[in-house]
Amino acid sequence: MDTLISRHTRHRLSKILCLDDFETAARRHLPKPLFGYIAGASETNASLDNNRKAFGAYAFQPRVLQDVSGRSTATTLMGQTFAAPFGIAPMGISALMAYRGDIMLARAAAESRIPMIMSGSSLIRMEDVANAAPGAWFQAYLPGEPERIDALVDRVAAAGFKTLVLTVDTAALANRENNIRAGFSTPLRPSLRLVWQGISHPRWTAGTFLRTILNHGIPHFENSFATRGAPIIASNVMRDFGKKDHLNWLHLERIRKRWNGNLVVKGIMHPDDAVHAIEIGANGVILSNHGGRQLDGTASPLQVLPTVVDRVNGAAPVMIDGGFRRGTDVMKALALGAHFVFIGRPFLYAAAIAGMPGAMKAAEIVRSELHRNMALLGVTSIDAISLDHLHRQTE
Repeated sequence: MDTLISRHTRHRLSKILCLDDFETAARRHLPKPLFGYIAGASETNASLDNNRKAFGAYAFQPRVLQDVSGRSTATTLMGQTFAAPFGIAPMGISALMAYRGDIMLARAAAESRIPMIMSGSSLIRMEDVANAAPGAWFQAYLPGEPERIDALVDRVAAAGFKTLVLTVDTAALANRENNIRAGFSTPLRPSLRLVWQGISHPRWTAGTFLRTILNHGIPHFENSFATRGAPIIASNVMRDFGKKDHLNWLHLERIRKRWNGNLVVKGIMHPDDAVHAIEIGANGVILSNHGGRQLDGTASPLQVLPTVVDRVNGAAPVMIDGGFRRGTDVMKALALGAHFVFIGRPFLYAAAIAGMPGAMKAAEIVRSELHRNMALLGVTSIDAISLDHLHRQTE
């Protein structure tokens, strides 16, 4: 694939050594409002900050002289084998950050043999993503309206997705002051400030914005419901995101009866909710505080992970996202009982600066960190990483 990468992209990627480097590069590449949209969270950013701090509560206790020469990062989740125990989390409006962003992320995931979850608030038709990467998962934001639920579920099935992820932590729109301060709004409102951001970030303007407009027109929210949603600049765009405060457990039961594939519930933070979702028929749950973007002050998913794993007791996979930046972060979650990890922002930064090659490099960085650090921990398989390898730090 190297022959298809431009010299500029190859040069950019040669300077990337870890996931944090993608953020540094994306801060320069993206207009301030777009970078702010990705990087920011809600209100005081307490949940966002806590997601990273939670990893510091644990340290490793490596085992030695174990002969780790045959180690492998491969793992099985819901009957499918992946190259590593992590995937790409759903991220909305990715196509504003990277040209055809959802497709680039989905293809990178397929090439890297890891799962990618397409966001329901994307600007590319789900059918186009499913055609480009048939193994992608689809994540839905659903209102408490049975007719709209049924229609979207049927559309997802017709598109060919085998795994549906229902996000359940968006009963109301969060207070994202960071977006306002950064100059980002939905609907996206043209202004002199935005014009200047476009002029001062010419690579993004030419490579993503103008290229999108010329080839595909004004972006729309394509997958909020069974029919096409409003354009991102429309004054009524937020109507597509209403009535989520009506969503309840009866709607999950309805979805389970209608959907024949894997059903995953994302946004779980309480063990009782995890157990209830699985009892209804969910094939797995994702512990998530939405990257700190919903209720500010919510605990880190890593903090509640042990309790949820204990209560679920192996009835279904417990997955997790929130603040993962290193292979060692993934290992800590696995040791605490997680079956799988999803990583969001770094992959979008990677796609923004280098498209599909950038996202593939992000995946390879985490996989190589895992492979190296498994040897240093003294294990040969993902399943072998356990609580015996962790030490709880005292303050």
